[in-house]
Amino acid sequence: EYLTAEILELAGNAATDNKKTRIIPRHIQLAVRNDEELNKLFKNVTIAQGGVLPNIHSVLIPKGSAAKEEKEKTEKVKSPAEKKAKKAPKAVQQSQDY
Repeated sequence: EYLTAEILELAGNAATDNKKTRIIPRHIQLAVRNDEELNKLFKNVTIAQGGVLPNIHSVLIPKGSAAKEEKEKTEKVKSPAEKKAKKAPKAVQQSQDY
């Protein structure tokens, strides 16, 4: 009784997240596989019409978008003088150094 209530509660939450009012096998699959203990209990169980958990391996994600986000996060805030030095031509930079 407890396991049934637990699975139905989690499946109901999954259905609500998908804006549905009826629990289908997909919602049960999502509920079981996202719960650590239920996943361990159901590790050798195949739920018909359940599908798989959405998962994209990190190797398959384009480097451009991930690299840009990481660069923006790690880039330090530069002072206005540093920004000017970066934009100024080399001759102007040399004169500023003296």
